[in-house]
Amino acid sequence: MLARIAARSAVRAPRAAVAPVAARFYSENAFNKKEKAHEDQYARQHEKEQIEKLRKQIAQKQAELEQLQKQHNELQGTSEKKQ
Repeated sequence: MLARIAARSAVRAPRAAVAPVAARFYSENAFNKKEKAHEDQYARQHEKEQIEKLRKQIAQKQAELEQLQKQHNELQGTSEKKQ
């Protein structure tokens, strides 16, 4: 039985030969690092601009909400006086 197992495993191809291994076709040189740094800087700047835009929108909506609450309180005050 041990001879049978040894014969079967000898016939099979090793896994490394069947599945190709991913290889890096480029090297990490100074140009690639500089390009990545520029991309990262652009991404951070874009995110910063988007956050600032959202903060302005939030401030605008808060001011609008305060105005609506003020109007609501005034209307409630006048309706209570009428009753």
